[in-house]
Amino acid sequence: MAKKIKQIAIYGKGGIGKSTTTSNLSAALSELGLKVMQFGCDPKSDSTNTLRDGRYIPTVLDTLREKSTVKAQDVIFEGYNGIYCVEAGGPSPGVGCAGRGIITAVELFKQQKVFEALDLDIVIYDVLGDVVCGGFAVPIREGIAEHVFTVSSSDFMSIYASNNLFKGIQKYSNSGGALLGGVIANSMGTPYSREIIDDFVAKTQTQVIEYIPRSVTVTQSELQGKTTIEAAPTSAQANIYRSLARKIAEHTESKTPSPLEISELRAWAAKWGDYLLEVEQGKVTSQGQAI
Repeated sequence: MAKKIKQIAIYGKGGIGKSTTTSNLSAALSELGLKVMQFGCDPKSDSTNTLRDGRYIPTVLDTLREKSTVKAQDVIFEGYNGIYCVEAGGPSPGVGCAGRGIITAVELFKQQKVFEALDLDIVIYDVLGDVVCGGFAVPIREGIAEHVFTVSSSDFMSIYASNNLFKGIQKYSNSGGALLGGVIANSMGTPYSREIIDDFVAKTQTQVIEYIPRSVTVTQSELQGKTTIEAAPTSAQANIYRSLARKIAEHTESKTPSPLEISELRAWAAKWGDYLLEVEQGKVTSQGQAI
């Protein structure tokens, strides 16, 4: 019997550190001895750069534009520690659907039975989470990914994007779609960032999988075109990514989240805004007690 390949999707608002987190997760999973493929689904096609010393790779859509037929090996490139890197790509600027690359690449790999041929253990789809487009919903809607994780900071627009993702998961959950594994809390370190995320996951009946602090080590590593796992393997930040990798490797049970309606989300955010203003003005202490 063929082994079951674990397929997960990492979503998140653009610029939130989603690809950074995903690449470090892939690197840490490969250190555990797993055969990993990272499948970049952002039209910018930069998901796998830090697994390949900052180098871009030809995308599935670009290759299809040049050739009438494409073999999977034309668009799969090896990265750090044997990780297979793929970039779905996007349309020419101003033309077509940005999610088209995902649909096309997934179909190509299915037809050619790529995952089985490579004997993969885990496939990670790195997906832009703030674009409402059918293509970006494919890993959830089609049940391609079994588990979904969202990368979110405590900023409102990041939480807003995560809440929208929860709505999509809820919508497709009854028809075999992927379910939510939890939130990867990124850029923790600003005052109340952890408390805000904790409150949000409690309200939406999900969980935080890992807290990842903001760190200059990540910036230094990326300036070298590398993941933190490769560039600073003994750093505290690398160990946090390893902790995340172990949790995701062992994760088996995902569930349907309970997203907030937009009016509820706005009211929730406004309460936090008022509270932080009162703390700043010295009207309450950081423990929430009036002065």
